[in-house]
Amino acid sequence: MNRKQFLKQAGLLSAGMLTMPYFGTAKSNNIVGLQLYSLRDQLPIDVKGVIAKVAAAGYGEVETFGYTKAKGFWGLGPKEFSDLLNSNGLKTPSGHYGMEQYFTNGSTDELKNYIEAAHLTGQNYIVCPHLGEEYRKTPEDLKNIAIKLNNIGAILKSEGLKLAYHNHNFEFLPVGNTNLYDVILNETDPELVYLEMDLYWVVRARRDPIEILNQHRGRFTMVHIKDMDKKTPALNTEIGAGTIDFKKIIPAAKKAGVMHFILEQENYIHIDPYESITRSATYMKNNLL
Repeated sequence: MNRKQFLKQAGLLSAGMLTMPYFGTAKSNNIVGLQLYSLRDQLPIDVKGVIAKVAAAGYGEVETFGYTKAKGFWGLGPKEFSDLLNSNGLKTPSGHYGMEQYFTNGSTDELKNYIEAAHLTGQNYIVCPHLGEEYRKTPEDLKNIAIKLNNIGAILKSEGLKLAYHNHNFEFLPVGNTNLYDVILNETDPELVYLEMDLYWVVRARRDPIEILNQHRGRFTMVHIKDMDKKTPALNTEIGAGTIDFKKIIPAAKKAGVMHFILEQENYIHIDPYESITRSATYMKNNLL
């Protein structure tokens, strides 16, 4: 390496350290989060009881889903829901909010409601959880998705919030000569669009989460942790009981800047849901974080 190359690389490294100084130092303080979708059947019946049990299971954070202005969070308005979380020692750094209205007709009405809810609950991230197939059929569709995500990110940034995108496995499927995940990574503004990596779905897509995290440090601020059942890969199991090597992945996630580690359990195999999430929280605290 000649002197010019060295100075160029050193300058890039310094710039990176200035903009992303947390590389290699991200700490979760042993706090585990729960995506409340894990208890989607229980929440509508007794939201207050469920939140108390989540706290008792060892969680310090929750990620919401399904909010609407009309129904709130399982019948509670944002302020009331926030008070419920606070009374149980819980915080909510992020929430999954449907973006279909904006992607269909460009209306920001729902987005304004989400912004209000995020401010009232103390959330920092509004997460786009899914995009239907109708929005992602062609390479041009994918480019349009990137443009719209940038637009949403700019709106949220002006409100002191951040946009994140949560993946499944369809993002890795080929569309023409590309795929949605690569388009999001390469064609959205890193200062406007962050990513929440669902580790299970990345592995299910036969991609290496460590490689992606290392290549795109600073883009990922949250991860979903759910394990893959040994007998039936299409099903989840408790963290540490499946086939995904989280002991290798989580250190890489921390080095990449991930701050929030969120359990999501989409199904339960012959086990009570509360016992399941308790086992996962205990394992995560004792072995991963």
